Amino acid sequence: MLGVLTDIQIESLLKQQVTGRLACHAGGTTYIVPINYFYSAPYIYSHSAYGKKIEMMRQNPEVCFEVDDIQSIFSWKSVVAWGRFEEVTDIDEKARLMQGLIHRIMPLANHPANHPSHGITENDSDVGEKVELIIYKINLDKITGRFEKN
Repeated sequence: MLGVLTDIQIESLLKQQVTGRLACHAGGTTYIVPINYFYSAPYIYSHSAYGKKIEMMRQNPEVCFEVDDIQSIFSWKSVVAWGRFEEVTDIDEKARLMQGLIHRIMPLANHPANHPSHGITENDSDVGEKVELIIYKINLDKITGRFEKN
């Protein structure tokens, strides 16, 4: 059976998952990458080092985000959302959001990384100063969800 997710089911899937795919488009090129994130309506919060994704979103802030939960080819849920990239520049807000990401992502790590990873430091004030990390949010303005169930 194919169907449409309710608003509550959409919200639940966005909150349960930690990795989604972010698509951006600029200069005639479309680019899609997996990102770790956390969701607090109406925003997806994430972070990145400077690179192609950030450069493209600065050129064209309109993006698309997808997250799913696939149990099998005939049992899955998927949410697609459209929104606008907003770079966070306030140091206090960056530190607060980075802590939100750490608390969401790190419980899923089965062992600590043996190298600097995800811009995580022991000192919140390092974010955006000593750690070259871009914190951003996607302000979601349209969200759809679908599912298939045996």
